[in-house]
Amino acid sequence: MTTIYHITTERRWHDAKGQGQYEAEFFRSEGFIHCSDANQVVRVANHLFRNMRGLILLHIETELLHPRLVYENLEGGSELFPHVYGPINLDAIARTSSFEPGLDGTFDHHVGIESA
Repeated sequence: MTTIYHITTERRWHDAKGQGQYEAEFFRSEGFIHCSDANQVVRVANHLFRNMRGLILLHIETELLHPRLVYENLEGGSELFPHVYGPINLDAIARTSSFEPGLDGTFDHHVGIESA
């Protein structure tokens, strides 16, 4: 199985478990959920979540996703990112793990991320 990753907050993950599906904060305005592959997640975390605490990493099995998954770059670059076009069904989330930055606020290699 192929695994992709999504960084969220503990609160948003708690809400998703109560709703039976996960919907990212900007899903309604953007129309998709931003994800990363194993080689992208730490870089994305340092770009968007530096110094943030209380984060959860969702490990998503792509073969179990109900919504459409598209690898694309909407900003004109050549690197493709996985975008999920719908709320994520919880049974596609194989596991979650705490995802905290180091003392300097940056993220480094995360144990449990399966390198591609």
